[in-house]
This record gives sequence, structure tokens and C-alpha cells, in this order.
Amino acid sequence: MLTYNTMLKPLAMPEYGRNLQQMVDHCMTIEDREERNICARSIIRAMEQLFPELKLPENAHKVWDHLAIMSDFRLDIDYPEDVVKPEDLKTQPETVPYAQSDIRHRHYGKITSQMVGKAAAMESGKERDAVVMLLANHMKKQMLALSPDGVDDRKIFTDLAVMSGGELRLDPETHRLHEFHELPKPQTGKKKKKRK
Repeated sequence: MLTYNTMLKPLAMPEYGRNLQQMVDHCMTIEDREERNICARSIIRAMEQLFPELKLPENAHKVWDHLAIMSDFRLDIDYPEDVVKPEDLKTQPETVPYAQSDIRHRHYGKITSQMVGKAAAMESGKERDAVVMLLANHMKKQMLALSPDGVDDRKIFTDLAVMSGGELRLDPETHRLHEFHELPKPQTGKKKKKRK
């Protein structure tokens, strides 16, 4: 009967392959400590041939860590440096505290919502009007990413008024937003020039 890899024990580090795993397993069966150290160093050289970037001095400890992991931390040799411990592999990263904020119009994003708040707090004038038009055009771009078929300016004006609490109002009769068009796709094939 054939022996398939699925019937064998799972590899601790599959990137090194089954042959290297068998070398590590053989190394663990060697009784003489000096001979076991020599065997381990030859395994390390084979690992470095598979992954040349591990030969760099700053990566040297990784190879020894990998050897320890592949031997299930049972290989008793003279390691040239401290290797990773089994409990170090089971540590969980600390949870990142994310600021949860309720955004009514999530498709515009939090930053756009904050920009609308800043624009609403500005004093009335030409500068505020320019900022509001820039914001409305930006909101239209964001909405077009959501629905590429097209966006009505009235929808943008309504959302802007709602997001600003009624402070920023644009009249659809007097204000027109920019018309965005999809860029043509670049040609992938190169045309060969004919020789004359």
C-alpha cells in the first residue's frame, strides 16, 4: 500500500518540507550529544540553502527557532543562542481599542463627517462656501464609488444638510457639482512598429 502525506503526521513548519522534517526526526534519535550537534548544524545549513535570507546575521536566530519548533522543542543540543519557548508561541496580542462612533452615513466615512462638522462651525463667507462646495464634490465622488451608475446632486445636498444639522444647505437650482467620468482603461498590449 502506498503511503500518502495525508497519512503522515502534520508538519510543524510545512515551508521546509517533509525531507527536512525527517532529518530533524532522525537527529532526535541520535544518542551521542556531539554527533547530534553536528547533525543539527547540517540541518541548519540545509535550511539556509532553502531560504538564503536566513543566512543574514540579523536572521540567524530564526533558523534555530525553526529547528526547535520542528523538533517540538525536544531536540537536546547546544544552541548558539536562546531559542523561542513553547509558551511564547501561544501568546495572544493585546486587543487594540478602537474608538467606536456612530456614523449615520457610513459610506462617506468618519473623516468626511468630521470635515462637515468643521465646515459647519466656520463663519459664513466665501471661504466657507468654497469649503462646502469642495466637500459636496468629495461626497459625490465617494457616493459614485458606491453606485457607479450615477448620483443625483440633490441627494448629496440633502445628505450634507442632514450631516451638518441643517447648517450647510446648497440650493440645487444655483449650485452644480462636478461631473465625474470614468477614466479610459489603459491598453495592455504593445503595438509593434513596422519596419520600413
